[in-house]
Amino acid sequence: MNLFQLRAFDAVAREGSFTRAAARLFISQPAVTGHIKALEEHYQITLLRRTARRVELTEEGTKLAAITRAMFGLAEEAQVMLEANRQLLTGRLEVAADGPHMVMPMLASLRTRYPGITVNLRLGNAQETLAALLSEHADVAVLTEVAPRKGLHLQALNESRICALVPAGHPWAQQLRGVQLKVLDQVIMVLREPSSITRRTFDEACAQAKVNPRVLLELDSREAVTEAVAAELGVGVVSSVEVSHDPRVVAVPIIGEGLVNRHMMGCMERRRDLRLIQAFFELAPIR
Repeated sequence: MNLFQLRAFDAVAREGSFTRAAARLFISQPAVTGHIKALEEHYQITLLRRTARRVELTEEGTKLAAITRAMFGLAEEAQVMLEANRQLLTGRLEVAADGPHMVMPMLASLRTRYPGITVNLRLGNAQETLAALLSEHADVAVLTEVAPRKGLHLQALNESRICALVPAGHPWAQQLRGVQLKVLDQVIMVLREPSSITRRTFDEACAQAKVNPRVLLELDSREAVTEAVAAELGVGVVSSVEVSHDPRVVAVPIIGEGLVNRHMMGCMERRRDLRLIQAFFELAPIR
């Protein structure tokens, strides 16, 4: 069995691309292609389907990817352990986050303290971020409202409050102390999709308070909500840690029960003592 061929396959399976796999392994794309072709021909098996846009795993490829991820995951853990003896002068950290606002200052601190560390940041929604961590496609993650579970190590970061996002000329824009949740009853609103953590927290608080806003537009990004509010299509909601510096809109705290979200850092329990992961956890702001 040729380990070079398996590592090339593992890189393509992780990255979903021959080009990114080549960059990950610091070899040429034709070399990656050649290794996988040789592996498939030797064992008379099809592991990957090449389409115009992406690379997909076959059923056999999915089974092999689970094995190679475990194999090379252990090798990467060994590398991280050895890099600790070099005082973190080099290394690679896979980070996932459900938003950029909290993780970016931490990455800036990491860059200042350990300039030789390479970081790959994955941004996604809450479900995607947790999935990346549990599948070990990410070493560490910055998450919101994650329930404790076996095998997962969590460390609290801070809390945020749900705010109403209104146009700068809106009457509520002057109410810096906030508005009561009940005033949102029957108010036209533009919100994130129901799977959004911010949206879910807001919906649960409204249900508890028997408040029924009129949701006329659902959007799939924070940026889209900001644009919709700026266009005066309705009132939005945003987490206090995600307020953008946009002069067209103003974030006003909503006063009521259940409008707080908890943010935390996480990693797999069995990997929490790895020096590179420890270094990232040490960057957590002091509460």
